Amino acid sequence: MLAKPVVASAPTPMMAQYLALKAAANDCLLFYRMGDFFELFFDDARLASACLDIALTARGEHDGAPIPMCGVPVHAAEAYLQRLIKAGHRVAIAEQTESPADAKKRMGSKALVNRAIVRVVTAGTLTEEALLDSRTANWLVAVASAGQGSDRQLGLAAADISTGRFEITALAPHALDAELARLDAAETVAPDDLDAGSGQGPPANAVLWPRENFDSVKGEARLKALLGVATLDGFGAFSRAELAAAGALITYLDRAGQGNLPFLQPPRRRVVSDHMMIDAATRESLEITLTQTGVRKGSLLDSVDRTVTGAGARLLAADLSAPLTDRGMIEDRLDLVGLFSGDAALRERLRSSLRALPDVGRALGRLVAGRGSPRDLGQLRDGLDQAAMLHAMLQRIGQPPALLGALLPILIGHAQLIDLLRRALIASPPIDTAQGGYIAEGYDVALDALRGQGGEGRRAIAALEERYRAQTGIASLRIKHNGVLGYHIEVQAKHADPLMAVDSGFTHRQTLAGVVRFNAPDLHEHATQVGQSGAHALAAEAAHLEELISAALARTAAIAATADALARLDVASALAERSAEGGWTRPHFESHSCFDVRGGRHPVVEAAVAAQGGRFVANDCCLSETGRLWLVTGPNMGGKSTFLRQNAAIAILAQAGSPVPAESAKLGIVDRLFSRVGASDNLARGRSTFMVEMVETAAILAQATERSFVILDEVGRGTSTYDGLAIAWAVVEAVHDINRCRCLFATHYHELTRLAEKLDALSLHHVRAREWKGELVLLHELADGPADRSYGIAVAKLAGLPPVVLGRARDVLKRLEAGRAATGGLAAGLDDLPLFAAAAAMEQEAPADPLRDAVDAIDVDALSPREALDLVYRLKRIAGETQP
Repeated sequence: MLAKPVVASAPTPMMAQYLALKAAANDCLLFYRMGDFFELFFDDARLASACLDIALTARGEHDGAPIPMCGVPVHAAEAYLQRLIKAGHRVAIAEQTESPADAKKRMGSKALVNRAIVRVVTAGTLTEEALLDSRTANWLVAVASAGQGSDRQLGLAAADISTGRFEITALAPHALDAELARLDAAETVAPDDLDAGSGQGPPANAVLWPRENFDSVKGEARLKALLGVATLDGFGAFSRAELAAAGALITYLDRAGQGNLPFLQPPRRRVVSDHMMIDAATRESLEITLTQTGVRKGSLLDSVDRTVTGAGARLLAADLSAPLTDRGMIEDRLDLVGLFSGDAALRERLRSSLRALPDVGRALGRLVAGRGSPRDLGQLRDGLDQAAMLHAMLQRIGQPPALLGALLPILIGHAQLIDLLRRALIASPPIDTAQGGYIAEGYDVALDALRGQGGEGRRAIAALEERYRAQTGIASLRIKHNGVLGYHIEVQAKHADPLMAVDSGFTHRQTLAGVVRFNAPDLHEHATQVGQSGAHALAAEAAHLEELISAALARTAAIAATADALARLDVASALAERSAEGGWTRPHFESHSCFDVRGGRHPVVEAAVAAQGGRFVANDCCLSETGRLWLVTGPNMGGKSTFLRQNAAIAILAQAGSPVPAESAKLGIVDRLFSRVGASDNLARGRSTFMVEMVETAAILAQATERSFVILDEVGRGTSTYDGLAIAWAVVEAVHDINRCRCLFATHYHELTRLAEKLDALSLHHVRAREWKGELVLLHELADGPADRSYGIAVAKLAGLPPVVLGRARDVLKRLEAGRAATGGLAAGLDDLPLFAAAAAMEQEAPADPLRDAVDAIDVDALSPREALDLVYRLKRIAGETQP
């Protein structure tokens, strides 16, 4: 007997609605609103329950199987969203677009409430205060490409919608990683077929979109529509790649907001050469904004940051991530810092005022995105009012620095809006509008009257309660209110019988465990009065809120500019504070490629040493056009890496417009900063430590210019001694002869010191160490000349190696040193090595190889059998012609 086939049952109307919304949500988790909960079903429920550690249940059936389900309460949804976003998920929010009562009017008692996706929440589209770090920018980035081959160019559009900041950049393919590292984007969008050059595909972890969303013509139209202009000439000459990236970013935001675009300021066209280029490997090794473990504490930013506002902290991070290359702009920043450095009282008054500031920029961002609240309006009011007070304080300064002169007018101009918000809002407006009460008394006479009626009704209800107690003799009788029954009378069950009587004047409503609830005609009358006046008051407040938000949004650009000006004042005064704390000095810039730092220190290491009761040893670094390459030797733990990093940090701080931790500093502008200090395996990309080191070194040799600053530490250490020495030798020569940049090169290959005899711009230096009574003493001082030895076994002793191992190591070392004395050691034969430039010329002048060229030109897949035979004869003929 044949089994009866299973016929899939049609989904219920609610499940059909869910499935349609889920299809529209694509790869996002779907939060499906059901009353006071957001529910998730099927695979979404499995993923969310595992990520959020909440119960996975089942509801009904679909295609004969139970439907997995989990949910989160609406009032706590932000906390759950935060965890899902951090886990890498994107979430579509499906809200009820009508009330159950409206649905019943439309379709009867069994009507399904309409729902629609109102927003897609992603890492790059957050505006909620609870979901963002107040001291970190939240960038959404779109990358696009245009052109072919050597003409290929990339465009990058970046927006932080929490503040409206919007940047557009054109860049060469090799600069993409550096720009993405600078922004440290929360989310990146790229075409699924992006070719970023050199065979490099889309950025790691990017959201991949079809190429059609990255069309430059459509992008130009979208950008014009956003800005409300007929031409983009006033904003810059954007390339096709830039327009494609900007258009994709706007489209992504439009889809995330389901037609509601967030706040975007007019785009700033960023030119890559206006800022010091720092690639991803350098940022990681120098720990500029984050340590190598991914946390802020312990980074250069953390050691410098004395800002007192979230906006100031975000701006300082941006400044350190993109130091300037324009000397005039750097000097302007330093002049402003100098003003506050020279007047401690002014600095403290300013910082005290700034501490009380709300985050104006992010409050404005929430209002523009349609997610604002009365509290956001209150923050605009208080922040703009404080800005005007700061203007009054700072305008009294005689001969203000140029940057302050530019900032002062931006702080004012909001008096009318401030006055409106001051009159309209209570002192501390709430986030939630459901209960009302945020419009100030006296702003609207009619609203005050409605509130008065509601108050009279509530007082009448309180009087009814006393009357009912006297009438019934039930002292525990209470009049209560909830969202289902409204106002009602509640008594204990043991007192309920008299009120159940037909002639009691009370109507039974509900019986619960231990209590019984009733209504009464006069209570209903007063409750109706309270309810109607309350509803009308809420509607009036909502209308006023909409008007106030519209008034604020009419000044969006001016408010955003004020927020930026306040952040710049915070950064300048914070840097002055840090300078005063640490005894830092103002750097001076020269037109030539010098790097003359006296008494330089590393702020992070200095703080760590001070915390342990020690004293950091400062060192000088004097690079010039005739002495641009320092070869630094010395023992491990002697301070070579710290010395290299501290000078890179000083370059960053100086060009960011900050004082530097040194006694004095004279610098030539650095266009690109490279650091090859420490490396680790990149298992995800199949690269060993040595391979990572070589890739980073290759990038430096390919990109460093005469205006660059390079620090290299232990190049060649990850392979055999001979290979490592050979690579290090060649790299030193290439940096000296080809790149000709300022470079600090630390090494344990003492054989490299021979290069000082051949390379005129190379000088030898070492970190000092001494042995005292068999113990190694590290002095952390830099001195001229090469180190006398490496002290490796002494360092191993400090590390705790067993005595038997140390003794054996000493015996082996004696034999090796004896062999080196007899044979000339590792560097034997290098004295006769031709100069690097001559060898490079010989390499370039190598004779042509016709046979190799012919083979390289073959398209094997396109050959017919006859063509293949002809090709064999031709190759044989070429081989015969090229034989000596």
